[in-house]
Amino acid sequence: MRLKEDCVVITFASTTDAMAAELFFNKKALSGRLIPVPTSITAGCGMAWKAPAEDRDVLLAALSCEGLRYDKDYHMPL
Repeated sequence: MRLKEDCVVITFASTTDAMAAELFFNKKALSGRLIPVPTSITAGCGMAWKAPAEDRDVLLAALSCEGLRYDKDYHMPL
């Protein structure tokens, strides 16, 4: 059985926002990957960014500095 890790899940209101964030995070070599939104979360576009929980502040600051929009962030085991 796979052990669940504490993660941050960042959701987006639109697919365009999710894709822009993915491009930016990958360009800056920031941690995480694009995933389908977990069923326990309701989000607009159905896509989310999953990363280790300890990277939350860095990721949210990077989004803000770049002017990229996100919906909410969640701390959860995945």
